[in-house]
Amino acid sequence: MTKNILTRRGVLKTGAGVGATLAVPTLFTGAAWAGYMNEPMGASVTLGFNVPQTGPYADEGADELRAYQLAVEHLNGEGDGGMLQTFSSKVLEGNGILGKKVEYVTGDTQTKSDAARASAKSMIEKDGAIMITGGSSSGVAVAVQGLCQEAGVIFMAGLTHSNDTTGKDKKANGFRHFFNAYMSGAALAPVLAAQYGTDRKAYHLTADYTWGWTQEESIVAATEALGWETVNTVKTPLAQTDFSSYIAPVLNSGADVLVLNHYGGNMVNSLTNAVQFGLREKMANGKQFEIVVPLFSRLMARGAGENIKGILGSTNWHWSLTDEGTKAFVKSFGTKYGFPPSQAAHTCYVQTLLYADAAQRAGSFNPCAIAEALEGYEFDGLGNGPTLYRAEDHQCFKDVLVVRGKENPTSEFDLLEVVEVTPRAQVEYAPDHPMFAGGALGSCNPGA
Repeated sequence: MTKNILTRRGVLKTGAGVGATLAVPTLFTGAAWAGYMNEPMGASVTLGFNVPQTGPYADEGADELRAYQLAVEHLNGEGDGGMLQTFSSKVLEGNGILGKKVEYVTGDTQTKSDAARASAKSMIEKDGAIMITGGSSSGVAVAVQGLCQEAGVIFMAGLTHSNDTTGKDKKANGFRHFFNAYMSGAALAPVLAAQYGTDRKAYHLTADYTWGWTQEESIVAATEALGWETVNTVKTPLAQTDFSSYIAPVLNSGADVLVLNHYGGNMVNSLTNAVQFGLREKMANGKQFEIVVPLFSRLMARGAGENIKGILGSTNWHWSLTDEGTKAFVKSFGTKYGFPPSQAAHTCYVQTLLYADAAQRAGSFNPCAIAEALEGYEFDGLGNGPTLYRAEDHQCFKDVLVVRGKENPTSEFDLLEVVEVTPRAQVEYAPDHPMFAGGALGSCNPGA
C-alpha cells in the first residue's frame, strides 16, 4: 500500500521511496505502523509519562508526575491556565491539542534503563501513546530516546543532564529542554574561581553512568582552564547508599575541594557522609576545605538539610525567579499541591506545553511535522527567558542559574539562593564541540 509521509525536512515521499529512505524497525510490528505511529483517530490523544516512581530519583519523579498532571489540566482548559498565558506562542487555547482532549498513561522507570524502555514500549504499543516524556536519569533518557526513535514517536526528555543525550546519543525524534553538564561547568567554574580562588586541588566522586562521566569531564575541563588541579576522580555505583569508604581517602589526598558528581538520593547520602567525616570544618593546603555539588535542586537540598548550607552548584530553574512565566507556574502548582515546584517539575511541564504547541503549529500529530516545528524554534515566557531549540542537536539554549544553599532559610522550601544568572551566550557551544562528538542526529522516523 502506498502511503505519503512527511519527512524531517517536510518533503513528501511516496511509495518505494519511503521504504528506501526509512527502514522499518523490528521492535514494533503490526497495524500500529499504519499512517504514522499511533495516529489518534478519536476525540482524545494519549501522552506517556515515564517517571522514576521508585529508586534513587523517586522524589524528582513524583514532582515530575505532578507537573505533567497540571500541564494536562491546563491544555484541557482546566485550572488557571498557568504558563499558557505567558508563553510567547499563543496557539494553545485550552481545548486540548488540535481539538482533541489530552489523556495520559504513566510508567515507572525505576531509574533503570531496561525498566524504562519496557514501560515506554508498553505505553506505545498497548496504550497508544503518541509522545513519551519523563525520566530523571540520563541513562534512562538515552535508552528511552533510542526506543522512541525506533518506534516512531517523539521523546520530550525530562530531567537529563548528560552531554551525551544531545551529543553522541542524540536522535531526530528526541528533544531536550533541560541544560547539560557542559553548561553547568561553563556557568559554575567562574563563580568557583571567584569564591574559592584559582589555586585549588579537586577530588571528584562521580556516579558511574553517562551523566556522571560527562559531568566530571565538564567540571574538570572548566575548572582546570581557570587554574585548578584535579587530584583524583573516583567512580561510584548508582545503587550506592553509603559513601563512607569513598569519602575516607579524600582526607589524605592533598585535595582541598571535594566535587560530588552525584544527584538525587546519591548526593544526599554522599554529602551527609562527607560532613560526618568533618570535611566542612577541615583545613587543607592552608585553605578552608570546600564541597561542590555541580547539579542540584530544591528536592535534594531538602533531603540534605543543614548540610547544604553554603554549597555551590547549578540548576536549570528555580521557583524564586520573578519573570511572569515562573510566577504563573508557581502560582498554579502551589494552588494545586500546596508547595512550590522543583526544577524537574518545571522541565516536564514545559516539555509538555512545547510538544502541544509544536503539534498545534504544525497542524499534525505526525512526529516528523512536530520535529520540524521544534527545530530552530525560539520562544519566551516559560521561565528561562528567551530560549532556542537548536536544530542541529535538539538542545535548548537559555540562561543557567548558579545557586547556593541558603544559610538562613525562611521555610522548608526556601533552601536555595540564586548567586548568578549566567547569560545564555556564556554556556553556548558549537554543535561539533569535542564533548558532544560522535553519533548523528539522523532522520525523523514517523513509524510508518
